[in-house]
Amino acid sequence: MLFGLFGLAVDLVAFQGLLAIGADFVFAHVVSFFLSALSNFVLNAQWTFGAAASPSGTLWLRFPKFLAICLMALSLRGGVLSAAIDQWNISPGTAILAGIVAAAAVNFIGGAFYIFSPASQVPRRLHWRILATGALLFALALRIAYLGSVNLIPEEAYYWNYAQHLDLAYLDHPPMVAWVIWLGTELFGNTEFGVRLGAYLCWSVAAVFSFRLARNLYGDAAAFANVLLFATLPYFFAMGMIMTPDAPLLAAWAATLYFLERALLAGQRPAWLYVGMSVGLGLLSKYTIALLGLATLVFLAFDTRSRAWFRRPEPFAAVLIAAAIFSPVVLWNAEHDWASFMFQGPHRIAVQTEFSLFRLLSAMLLFLTPVGFAIALNALVQRIRKVAGQMPQPMDRMSLFVAIFTLVPLSVFLFFSLFHAVKLNWTGPLWLALLPLLAQDMSAYRKRAGGWQATLRRAWGPTLAAALVLYGALLHFFTLGMPGIPYSGRLRPFPVAWREFGAQATAIEEKIKSSSGGKPLRVGMDKHFLSSEMAFYDRIDNDGATTTAGRSLLGLDSLMYDSWYPAPAQRGRTLILFALEPELLTGVDVERRFGKMDPIREKVVYKRAARAGRFYYRVGYDFRPG
Repeated sequence: MLFGLFGLAVDLVAFQGLLAIGADFVFAHVVSFFLSALSNFVLNAQWTFGAAASPSGTLWLRFPKFLAICLMALSLRGGVLSAAIDQWNISPGTAILAGIVAAAAVNFIGGAFYIFSPASQVPRRLHWRILATGALLFALALRIAYLGSVNLIPEEAYYWNYAQHLDLAYLDHPPMVAWVIWLGTELFGNTEFGVRLGAYLCWSVAAVFSFRLARNLYGDAAAFANVLLFATLPYFFAMGMIMTPDAPLLAAWAATLYFLERALLAGQRPAWLYVGMSVGLGLLSKYTIALLGLATLVFLAFDTRSRAWFRRPEPFAAVLIAAAIFSPVVLWNAEHDWASFMFQGPHRIAVQTEFSLFRLLSAMLLFLTPVGFAIALNALVQRIRKVAGQMPQPMDRMSLFVAIFTLVPLSVFLFFSLFHAVKLNWTGPLWLALLPLLAQDMSAYRKRAGGWQATLRRAWGPTLAAALVLYGALLHFFTLGMPGIPYSGRLRPFPVAWREFGAQATAIEEKIKSSSGGKPLRVGMDKHFLSSEMAFYDRIDNDGATTTAGRSLLGLDSLMYDSWYPAPAQRGRTLILFALEPELLTGVDVERRFGKMDPIREKVVYKRAARAGRFYYRVGYDFRPG
């Protein structure tokens, strides 16, 4: 306690002192934190945790662990500071107190259970519980701290526009993402927190089902190791922070796998009804969950004990339940010339052939980390060899379940990538079936084991710790920045300076409105990024969803904006065209659609006094639809 108070004093004095001499508050927050943390490390190592935890000569061997915990604590503190200053309008001098408390909690728990705790003295049955609980609590706290501070990425802003035009389906996705965002913003307003709350809750639901699946398959130790992976692997961490159709899909996919395991392996007949409900909700989120239906058929073909389900009514009832839940999307498509089904099916296949296997493999490396990918590949190869009869021990039903429900969806994406472009997020949910196997492999590992596989397993700890540090650093950079690290100078899909861009775009709109006497329509000249961000970050009169259209007015693709703002209805209006490249605002195809156009103008966007990007705009009068 005494050393904690001493560290608190060092932190506060250094922070206030740096502010007093004119230092930027972000610089002051980072420097004062590390001064306090370093003093606490030395004092705690020598006195609080005792000589047993830090025998002579080993103090600085613990420094990498100390640094990892410090960086995690710094990122959480940055999230608290950002929320307090930007959302609650608290001064930095007062907000630092809340940040210090949050960081102190991370430092103390990390010191007690990770930095100075002798791992050999922790019972193995508690080891995974401690690691999983710590990682889970930190991941939850980090996300909740930044949930309302980080700018929406363009995709999130686009789906927020979905929620402003509620419907039974949309051209490029089913409606679940819109419904979830609508509910969150009804409760918490049109804020980043309101938009993202659904992602946070969907991730929590998926975590529960993933934990229960791993426990059913491999026991408690594997279940807690599964939580550790679910909390730290890149794809799963991101899904608790970013509100896209993948967030509700992840929850539905996890629930479907859990209930399929209960039905196929445990033989529980009522589980099929929950399979139907889970698949139905998944289909309302994203069509790719239908791949679990294909995987189920393959499992029934391989597993002789499960073939009896073909003669039972429950699986067919599950199909009917899923179809009933999905029926609103079918109805919408029937009324719109099957637009969504065509967009996700024949139109996607009909595009120009493109070999994108390496992009798909890169996504797998990113989602699982290189260590996880190598371990997963080895585990899957072993299961494939067992299925083929190349190994003396036949595959058990649990491993067969994991292998089929991973490999069947994966094989579809691999085949598709040979001829067409794939998106990085497509394979994310399918790793839910593999996590229990990775967790079982991790929890069964013994430190004295040898060989390259043991070397890989030993790399899990540093890899997952580095991942948590990286997430925190990125979130800190997106909101507060990092001393000495400039922004790129260009507006990109990353969540940096979109709020500032939206404010400038709204100011331009207000200026044109006052000079022209009419309400202008803002148009982003990319596919949907600029339009979506301008609509969400209209904070003057909050009417961005009704005053921002897409480039479909000029004959270019902008997804749902074509339906929301049909060109004939905008005849004669004043349009403000926005772009990140000036050449998009000129040319015959643009100028022939207006009676008159102003010159192109450039604006620079600043975030916390640092240059974060620039954009261009041009005003066109008397719009003439093509």
